Amino acid sequence: MKAYDGMFIDGAWRPAAGPDVIEVVNPADEQVIATVPAGTAEDVDAAVRAARAALPAWAATPPPERAARLAALRDRLEARRDEIAETVTAELGAPLKLSQTVHAGVPIAVAGSYAELAATYSFEEKAGNSTILHEPVGVVGAITPWNYPLHQIVAKVAPALAAGCTVVVKPAEDTPLVARLFAETVQEAGIPAGVVNLVTGLGPVAGQALAEHPGVDLLSFTGSTAVGRRIGAIATGMVKKVALELGGKSANVILPGADLARAVNVGVANVMSNSGQTCSAWTRMLVHRDHYDEAVELAAAAAAKYGDRIGPLVNAAQQQRVRGYIEKGVAEGARLVAGGPESPREKGYYVSPTVFADVTPEMTIAQEEIFGPVLSVLRYDDEEEALRIANGTVYGLAGAVWAGSEEEAVAFACRMETGQVDINGGRFNPLAPFGGYKQSGVGRELGVHGLTEYLQTKSLQF
Repeated sequence: MKAYDGMFIDGAWRPAAGPDVIEVVNPADEQVIATVPAGTAEDVDAAVRAARAALPAWAATPPPERAARLAALRDRLEARRDEIAETVTAELGAPLKLSQTVHAGVPIAVAGSYAELAATYSFEEKAGNSTILHEPVGVVGAITPWNYPLHQIVAKVAPALAAGCTVVVKPAEDTPLVARLFAETVQEAGIPAGVVNLVTGLGPVAGQALAEHPGVDLLSFTGSTAVGRRIGAIATGMVKKVALELGGKSANVILPGADLARAVNVGVANVMSNSGQTCSAWTRMLVHRDHYDEAVELAAAAAAKYGDRIGPLVNAAQQQRVRGYIEKGVAEGARLVAGGPESPREKGYYVSPTVFADVTPEMTIAQEEIFGPVLSVLRYDDEEEALRIANGTVYGLAGAVWAGSEEEAVAFACRMETGQVDINGGRFNPLAPFGGYKQSGVGRELGVHGLTEYLQTKSLQF
């Protein structure tokens, strides 16, 4: 076990203000692998002060120079890709292949995309007799989750730096090690002192202090809708800008005429990826009544193949939460066709890949975000009913549509109340805006739309 010390503040590792530490547990074997300092309001204040002091110079740095620092950050992340993957596997439990391709690979791509955007985005435009300036919003407080620990940091820090903002990051307490590694790459990339700061700590302490700090101009939070509401209330009360990426209960709609086997197999893979700990996972599969039984059989067979291929959930509380949802699904009358609440291993926070059939839209497992490897398969009679079911939750983060033609799929997707829809298996695009409708959040991440979240607008009239 390694005991890490210090917070990354003003370009250096500084002793924490308090003596408390957080134990980092490997969820695959339940062993403590490290400790990190548990930050206090004093640590947060020091980090925000450093960010404010660094803001004028960084905001005045020409965009091409900011782009060069972001390119250097991308290169340093690439150079440490294997170390990043191993770290995420140790603290999150993700299989190493997933950590290499997704947990390390996606943040590298996102950092590169913002290096390009910083160099090409027009921070000034003309409108009649006015010049419109797009200026950095200021100091950003970034509170990030554990499920994609490095991606969520980079998805906030990279656009903030491209915009000319400075940042204080408070990573999730379950996965702080890759956040510390990220701070090291910030140093290596030559990003000036104070532009990026890191405080590890508990949400109710360090997170709350960052949200309430008067020196923070924008709060960017990714996590549960319940916590997002609290963050939003704090921001509103202090008249801060806020960006919230919250929960999801996304629908995977398979229309008659689609390639059923491919749609089901890709849909199951989507739900099982990262052990189901993905806010945008397509956890509701909607199938026409005529093809329902075949789809259920295909889904059960596909899920069975993931039995020894997915990692554990992040901690014991999350394992118990997901098992509770599975038990509730059974109690409410859903038919279990794969998996179940029993843990498949003696050690580690594992949950079996689970598929429910005969799920109705009002059931708890069809309405609430489970955040585990659990799929609900629902039937519909016609497209209007499919649309009502797809739109029939408080969430609207992502989704998918499969149809016999692209035109048919697009027509249905345009009626879905959700922020992102994959058409017939469309690929992930780091330049596409990501964010939700309804209680799935406020604002967008990634691409140019993610950059504009960190800008404010000024007009000059001539």
